[in-house]
Amino acid sequence: MLRPGPRNLITDVAGLRVGQAEDHAIRTGVTVLLADASANAAVDIRGGAPGTRETDALDPVNVVGQVDAIVLSGGSAFGLEAASGVAAFLRANGRGYELGPGVPRVPIVPAAILFDLVNGGNKEWGEEPPYRALGRKAVEAASADFRLGNAGAGLGATAGIYKGGLGSASITLEDGVTVGAIAAANPLGSPLIPGTNIFWAWPLEQDGEFGGRAPQGPVAPVDLDLPSDMRGARARAHTTIAIVATDADISRIDLKRIAIMAADGFARALRPVHTPFDGDIVFAVATGRKKLADPGPRAIMRLGSLAADCLARAIARGVYEAQSLGNLKSYRDTFP
Repeated sequence: MLRPGPRNLITDVAGLRVGQAEDHAIRTGVTVLLADASANAAVDIRGGAPGTRETDALDPVNVVGQVDAIVLSGGSAFGLEAASGVAAFLRANGRGYELGPGVPRVPIVPAAILFDLVNGGNKEWGEEPPYRALGRKAVEAASADFRLGNAGAGLGATAGIYKGGLGSASITLEDGVTVGAIAAANPLGSPLIPGTNIFWAWPLEQDGEFGGRAPQGPVAPVDLDLPSDMRGARARAHTTIAIVATDADISRIDLKRIAIMAADGFARALRPVHTPFDGDIVFAVATGRKKLADPGPRAIMRLGSLAADCLARAIARGVYEAQSLGNLKSYRDTFP
């Protein structure tokens, strides 16, 4: 049976670190996935209200296709500026796409944002939004260990009517190849089975990572209408943004398929999902540290399935690890 990696974080994938920074007065933050070396990347966008930067560069038909870092940020469109702070730091440290002698390297730093502008924080930041500085602070702090819940891009997040947060998870295969995910869970939909304290993702849970609560006895049929515990959620105030990663050596085309498959992790953890008000997006990254014994379509199918499961677990874990903030009550305060 497969097991999570030693940290049960996306940084169990060889060649990746994560840095985070928050502004607690504003109730927002930034999370940066930093690759030790340029890594293949792809993206899949499912939500109806995405906010992104440099995602077109990740199309397998385009030239670059590799990233130095990926940014997940609060702040709606203002948060896209966090990637500029990350790119400036990387450029100063000799990272980036090489165009030729005497030409400055160009760091490739795609980004996605979530909406956290109505969570009660002080958003009167004047003419200089805080996100560029937060991005630089986050990348400077990149390490193998990082906090979950009210951290980074998850600080100001909401999940239906509950406090959302940052979550992560991993799984290691028999040959040592690792798959991981990180998600800032800020969905309009509910992470819980209606009328219960049980996460939709409960069958995928490993080692009680989000509370260990499972149905006891027969489960009542689910109301096919919108979940009752999300009808008070504020439309136009959401989006779950995520990254899945592996250390397998795979092509950009195969990585695109993994990104597409991984997006199903949203549906395994949330209901409804990919709404007109969510900008759901998943990046996929491969550091290429480990060769696959059989790199054919069956291996890609397995990696994609594991990535989707990791993503579902990361979303549930982000909600479980979150703490109440202002008037927004956390899962664990709601169901002590």
